[in-house]
Amino acid sequence: MNIFAIGDLHLSFDERIQKPMDIFGPSWVAHHEKLRQNWEERVREEDLVIIPGDVSWGLRQDEAMADLQWIHQLPGKKVITKGNHDLWWTSVTRLNRLYDDMTFLQNHCYMTDEGIAVCGTRGWICPGTEGFDDHDEKIYSRELLRLEFSLKEAEKAGAEKIIAALHYPPTNDKLQGSGFTAMLEAFGVKTCVYGHLHGKEAFKNGIKGVLNGVEYRLVSLDYAEGVPQLICSTESES
Repeated sequence: MNIFAIGDLHLSFDERIQKPMDIFGPSWVAHHEKLRQNWEERVREEDLVIIPGDVSWGLRQDEAMADLQWIHQLPGKKVITKGNHDLWWTSVTRLNRLYDDMTFLQNHCYMTDEGIAVCGTRGWICPGTEGFDDHDEKIYSRELLRLEFSLKEAEKAGAEKIIAALHYPPTNDKLQGSGFTAMLEAFGVKTCVYGHLHGKEAFKNGIKGVLNGVEYRLVSLDYAEGVPQLICSTESES
């Protein structure tokens, strides 16, 4: 099994949602067509794809269903965490009844048969970010707690490897450590994937590479050029 990740799909197949992405540059022209082609070339039915947020521009679940159905029709199993634009995200219990190949992650973890756990939450901007205030602190603390719930479940399940998926970067734009990075280190997370950042200037604000034993991977769609990024393979480890 191969595990891939790609975030920020920003789909809007429902005709009620008018969100053309090509206004953000050439990398977004027909981005869903490029993504489908790249996905189908790389991902097999036995593989897993992590999607760390910003899946659909729908405001309600019914407006996001065409986008979720499009993802459902792609090969592989999918684990999805919430992004800041996923306003359609309702009860995670209700969402997890929709498709047998798609898991919506909140407060829990996803375990593969190979003993790999996928944990995650939306995340939030981190302390040290300009304008970070008491309101941000409240949301940041709540997201830390949700990540802890997910990681503790993986630990209890005896996960041999943990991959964490956040939507927001786990550091501020100065790339300073945070409660997220400290928690990932404490639980022995192998890799953390995240999205949210778009455009060359913003890409520089995301931590990349290995820090204190954790590998950080930016997998937003435009940074990944519409290609699901290989995170690990159990085949190469066997």
